[in-house]
Amino acid sequence: MTISWFQAAILGLFACLCSNSCMAGQAVGNYTIGRPLVGGLVCGLILGNLELGIACGVAMQLVYIALVTPGGTVSADVRAISYIGIPLAMVAISTRGLSPLGSTAADLAKSVGTLVGTVGTVLYYAVATMNLVWQSFGWKDVQKGKLERLYAVDFGWPWISHALFSFLPVMLLTHFGATAVTALRNALPMDGIAMKTLFTVGGMLPCVGIAILLRQIINKLIDFVPFFVGFTLAASLKLNLVSVTVVSLLFAVIFYEMDMAKGSGPSDGNAVAVQGTDSDDEEEDI
Repeated sequence: MTISWFQAAILGLFACLCSNSCMAGQAVGNYTIGRPLVGGLVCGLILGNLELGIACGVAMQLVYIALVTPGGTVSADVRAISYIGIPLAMVAISTRGLSPLGSTAADLAKSVGTLVGTVGTVLYYAVATMNLVWQSFGWKDVQKGKLERLYAVDFGWPWISHALFSFLPVMLLTHFGATAVTALRNALPMDGIAMKTLFTVGGMLPCVGIAILLRQIINKLIDFVPFFVGFTLAASLKLNLVSVTVVSLLFAVIFYEMDMAKGSGPSDGNAVAVQGTDSDDEEEDI
């Protein structure tokens, strides 16, 4: 598999749209088309291998399932993972003849995505730094009372930042990176230490994403029960994600009803107490 200049340019354009305000900013851009799960679909359509693109996107999304950017702090750039990592992973998997749905292909995709995510962090901060220049232009316009020029600060000048640090790097890395990945096929045999290391690390990376997710949502020991049940069902009964999700939804409903039942007792008592107070007041008024 090779990536042409036209395909690389489209990938670079989507990398720009992931964070640009013209795509509704964070909602539609970063948290929708910028996620590996959606980026895999887009890359599959662009490169002409939908099955492989979705498989790579699902594998990488598992690693970064709980990634958030509080206060602009970015540990890994998911846009680079989606539009640099997924295309290069697709090239690596196809050149080695691996099955798109196999565990080996998934482990290789996770390793490639992690390496690219670190590179994307540098590009992310480069865009943010250059946008400060446009913000300084905006402050001067505000001081001069030329508020109509602020539209250029929000929707115009940032395109230059994204063109330099999103579009061009993604286009160059995907086009020439695909050639480099193909060249590594002979340099790194499948049974070599380097490839075995990549597969081993890639197999362990989902634990990081799941651990971050658990750290965010687990408050009590009993909160582990739905996760253990889901993993057990998937491993023992070979259920797909849809079936496991339905079972998890049932647990969520049960826990919700239990919490509501616990809260209904005191609230009813308070209501009775309030009613008693109102009746006493009415008797005194009479």
